[in-house]
Amino acid sequence: MNNLDKCTELVREIYDNMDASHDFQHIERVYKNAETILASEPEANSEIVKLAVLLHDVSDAKYTTTKESEERILAALDLTDEERNFIREVIASVSFNGGNELEAKTIEAKIVRDADRLDAIGAVGIARTFAFGGAKGRKLYDDAEETRSNMSVEEYRTKSTASVTHFYEKLLLLKDLMVTEKGRQMAEERHEFMVSFLRQLKNERDGIV
Repeated sequence: MNNLDKCTELVREIYDNMDASHDFQHIERVYKNAETILASEPEANSEIVKLAVLLHDVSDAKYTTTKESEERILAALDLTDEERNFIREVIASVSFNGGNELEAKTIEAKIVRDADRLDAIGAVGIARTFAFGGAKGRKLYDDAEETRSNMSVEEYRTKSTASVTHFYEKLLLLKDLMVTEKGRQMAEERHEFMVSFLRQLKNERDGIV
């Protein structure tokens, strides 16, 4: 069994226990996004990108406080220590962290970051936002909530904001934070769809439509 097949088998059991915002279907979509971007970045190491995609949420801080699962799976794969460190670095650069993300220094990190962020916006991003909010018991919207900026990682992680607030604190910012040319192109339509959705939501709430 090659590394990609083995990694897929090992991560699936972890993602199958997560809510719909971070389940294995999320990984499949990010994987497809990464393949699309890879086609425009032939110099990138495709195996590193794909393994990082498969592993990038197994130790997500929203679900666990340790890296145990990530390290266990990395150890089970036929990789050099240098390759394992490379994958760790790529994964570490993916998270938004309230605007405190690490720099994506390699093309592999840039591809995985953009591929993941593309799944956070557009129609799927809207669905995932409300799926996560529902799993956490969050309000759909709260007009009294102020949109935060310049948050610390702890502030971003610990405050339970309404789902619509999350659009203004993160999702609507992502289009301008894409770091590959293909990622920027793919983000445009998805961003506009979110803007249209929020406009329609406000109209319905206000009784305009």
